[in-house]
Amino acid sequence: MAPQRFHEQYDQIQRSMPDVPLAMGPDDAAEFLYEKGVVLARDGEEARLVEDAVRGHFTETAGLSADRVRRAGPRADRTGVTRIQVGDPGDGGRDGDRAVAHALRALRPHEGRAGRRLISRNHVVSITSVNACPGDEPVPAPFGPGVNPAPADTPYDAAGAVGVLVIDTGLMNDHRCVPLLAHTRGDAQLKETDEHGVLQQYVGHGTFIAGLVAAVAPNTDITVRGTLNDAGAILESDFGHKLFEAVDADGWPDIISLSAGTSNGRTDGLLGVDAFMRELRARGTLLVAAAGNNASATPFWPAAYAGLPEYADTVLSVGALRGDGEHGACFSNHGAWVTAYAPGERLTGVLTGFGAPVPYVYQHSTFDTCRFGFTYACTCRSPRHTGLLSEGPGSGSAKADQVMFEGYAQWSGTSFATPVAAGMVAAHMTAHKERDARAARRELLRVNGEYAEVRGAHVPALRPPTWRPVAVTTPAPPV
Repeated sequence: MAPQRFHEQYDQIQRSMPDVPLAMGPDDAAEFLYEKGVVLARDGEEARLVEDAVRGHFTETAGLSADRVRRAGPRADRTGVTRIQVGDPGDGGRDGDRAVAHALRALRPHEGRAGRRLISRNHVVSITSVNACPGDEPVPAPFGPGVNPAPADTPYDAAGAVGVLVIDTGLMNDHRCVPLLAHTRGDAQLKETDEHGVLQQYVGHGTFIAGLVAAVAPNTDITVRGTLNDAGAILESDFGHKLFEAVDADGWPDIISLSAGTSNGRTDGLLGVDAFMRELRARGTLLVAAAGNNASATPFWPAAYAGLPEYADTVLSVGALRGDGEHGACFSNHGAWVTAYAPGERLTGVLTGFGAPVPYVYQHSTFDTCRFGFTYACTCRSPRHTGLLSEGPGSGSAKADQVMFEGYAQWSGTSFATPVAAGMVAAHMTAHKERDARAARRELLRVNGEYAEVRGAHVPALRPPTWRPVAVTTPAPPV
């Protein structure tokens, strides 16, 4: 049986949120995760409207108890949203899931009259789902060839350095051993290893991203915040608050690099980050966001804000190119809302294990064929390994493979195309003495002139000068 990547990650994320029952949606399509039995609404009059409309719908048409509808959390903070419980999330069945669907249905007439969204699921924002993880898991890489992209030769100038905020999983404790990260600081990665000394899943994600920014744009001051330290996932209701916390800590930077998000089946963004996005638009900061690894054209938020006219200048959404840089990676999301594509397959960067090797056990097995239907030797199938979550407890199947990291890793995903693109904007700012990141984004795309082919479309391609293409091959059929 082929690995069930989304369901494997669903179980992993649910274990990281033991007090938050989760559901898959929409229906059984497994496109995103959300909190069971709870919806989001803007606080104040809109929240009261939602409560009244849901109670009325439950009483008149849904056959559900209206007395379950109540505020489920503290009053709204700067995000302007509040959680409203509409079902019993802890009954172990579909009640909480069904109640959310009925609550959404109850507000449709009101949303039509208001001309805007009033209610939302409380989605799980994660490190580029639907896999709820990067395009693959990291592979040890030798020191000989160095990182790829290689470090640019731009000197560091503290007075003119570009400020880049990475919102991710924090920094590994040994990142100070890496000269490339000399101008990187931030939160420590929580719980790097388990009780057996084995690296946890997602560990090193933020460090790897910081290394890519530093390689493409050495004249940067990089701050990494551990917003996504817990299994790389967070509820939408908490995410907006954490985004504000990240910028409040050090002030609004020139560039934010964000490699997380979710689809939601809509084209108007996430209710839980609406307040942050509106404040972002009023600032000079550029948000560079990952397009996601669903191999889908469905909008993935916050990256898809780039496709909304009012945010087109504020957000740069980034898809991933495969190893040769000529075509889209098999896992990359695509569509008119993706601004540009950057190398995002088999990049080599900084992970952990400097000085003392650290073991890692694979969580997901590779596939016999590409799970998205591509024919090249993509990361779905190569390099081959057996994963712990794919086999499951007591399956009697092959033992999960273990590797040792000694510093560098090769990793894939729109997670990593994103800091490459962020680095190119920062490098453009340095080269042209430009202090406005949004102006640099516009000019970079105007003069770039490089294209790739993604799903039959010619799209802007941001390839750093120091990036080396990785050969793309056609694999032999599985034995």
